[in-house]
Amino acid sequence: MRQAVPVLVVAWLLVFPCATVHSQNARSHSGDMQNSGTLTKTTQLPGGMQDGELLAKAMNLPDNITFWSDHPSDVLARALVERMTNEELFAQMFMFGWAGAEPEQLLYDWVDRGLGSVKVFGWNTDDIHLVAHAIASLQRAASRTRFQIPLFVATDQEGGWIRHVKGETSITPGNMAIGASGFPVDAWYSGFYISREIKALGINMNFAPSVDLFTNHSSTIIGPRSFGDNPQHVGVLGAAFSAGSIAAGVIPTAKHFPGHGDTENDSHIHLPEINIDEKTFATRELVPFEILVNQKVPAIMSGHLSFPQIDSSGAPASLSKYFLTDLLRGKLGYDGLIITDDMMMNGDTLYAGSLTNAFRLAVEAGNDIVISSTTARMAEPLWVNNLRLMQTDSAFYERVKDAAYRVIKAKLDYFKSENAAPLYPNPNTISQFIPDKDGEKFFFEQACRSITVHKRGAFPLPAHSAGRVLLAGSMQRFFTEGRRRFSGAGEFRFPMEPNSEELQTARSSIVASASSYDTVVCLVSNWQTARIARMLQGSGKRVVIFSIMSPEESLDFTWADSVLMGYSWSAYTLDALFGALAGEYTPRGVLPFKE
Repeated sequence: MRQAVPVLVVAWLLVFPCATVHSQNARSHSGDMQNSGTLTKTTQLPGGMQDGELLAKAMNLPDNITFWSDHPSDVLARALVERMTNEELFAQMFMFGWAGAEPEQLLYDWVDRGLGSVKVFGWNTDDIHLVAHAIASLQRAASRTRFQIPLFVATDQEGGWIRHVKGETSITPGNMAIGASGFPVDAWYSGFYISREIKALGINMNFAPSVDLFTNHSSTIIGPRSFGDNPQHVGVLGAAFSAGSIAAGVIPTAKHFPGHGDTENDSHIHLPEINIDEKTFATRELVPFEILVNQKVPAIMSGHLSFPQIDSSGAPASLSKYFLTDLLRGKLGYDGLIITDDMMMNGDTLYAGSLTNAFRLAVEAGNDIVISSTTARMAEPLWVNNLRLMQTDSAFYERVKDAAYRVIKAKLDYFKSENAAPLYPNPNTISQFIPDKDGEKFFFEQACRSITVHKRGAFPLPAHSAGRVLLAGSMQRFFTEGRRRFSGAGEFRFPMEPNSEELQTARSSIVASASSYDTVVCLVSNWQTARIARMLQGSGKRVVIFSIMSPEESLDFTWADSVLMGYSWSAYTLDALFGALAGEYTPRGVLPFKE
């Protein structure tokens, strides 16, 4: 049974007319829309007399309260914060991950100390049953602490290219495919089905959607993670994705504030500098986040990104009080959680000078949760020195206390709702939920709605018109789907990311391999495979290009007979590409950006 979609999604489509596809499949998903789950609000710590009243109520609670005590969430959160030690307060701000198949003892030691959150990174998730077991074990450890505060458990499951929880989870068409179809309902269902899968594992927070604009087409860090380059459309699709996530029971996190789209640089390696003026910043980068703030998105991730014309200090937004406190909280009125990107990235530490200083600046800037992909040792300065600062700097102490309140209040609102992820997922039942059976049908339909005919030659091209067909590509599913439409097709294989020797071998042999064929269907996923495909220019063959991932490399293939954009290497996308080529349906996707 499919979840009903809020009527608000339909209103978005009318107010913000993205490129739309009027297929029967699209109508089947949009026709059952009803009022459904709404975005939750995380309340700011009250001030003035109201704060005094809250404090008075909090102090009147019994001495033996825990997280699960039956009191209003704002009163209980305040009471817990007032009774916590400095270590417990500061630990609520931390989010650590683990590198092996299962968490090491050090992470459990942090949970015993009051760790607030953990993150599931992509290097430990091939066995999703082990993931579920680890999450249940960590939550049980949290339940044995003094206040029994459960953990936020997060991951990056954006869809498409970014899929940190692997195993049997769905590889979806991704954000740019959603932008190409143009339907907010596609964004809603993507968020819903992605979240429903990870929720079954006990994951309750997702670092998605990415609402970075596809401004710099040469970016290798954003690319198809973006919905497109129109700020309003991106904001609408991001808000719809977030609403679907919440309906499924997972907290979405919009990222990377205030926008990673206008740079080729990767903040994992160095600090990107985006040198745009205030007008461009306000009318472009900020627009998607303003839409999400207005829709009460519960969490936003701050990016390690410098905008020197906006904050002359050159500080990354993740460490900038101007960006997070003055702009995001003050001007935009945001009252949800603010979460850093991974602090183990060079984008923040190069500016701060040290990891310890970076953590301090992140707290002072206004972040509520600070992520580290590496679990800190108990004696590390980032913990010890900043814990000592809480004792000597009252402003720093109050900022930590405010962050702890926000985290605990958000946890109370979430975990005491009727739709929270299980604290103790059962590994034995995982296969009932992953992959999501309804999601599998939807993602194929959505892939079909996204396919874009960038150049139309002899298209569609059914088997009886194609002659002898050569399939040139790098993925087994590509060959499987190709032979299903073109039986007896030949194969020319090359790696998806060939090294220099492999690239040279493929480029020198593809034309000869194609000599006895009439049609070549060539898969292009990056600049290396684009160089292989370009060898077919002037070969006298009918060349059909299937562009997956970022479409930038295939935009100038004017010499090819036909060019189809798919935006993803998912099995759903490859099936949809061959289905379109064979004439099984009419593709109506539109490039979600200006060339």
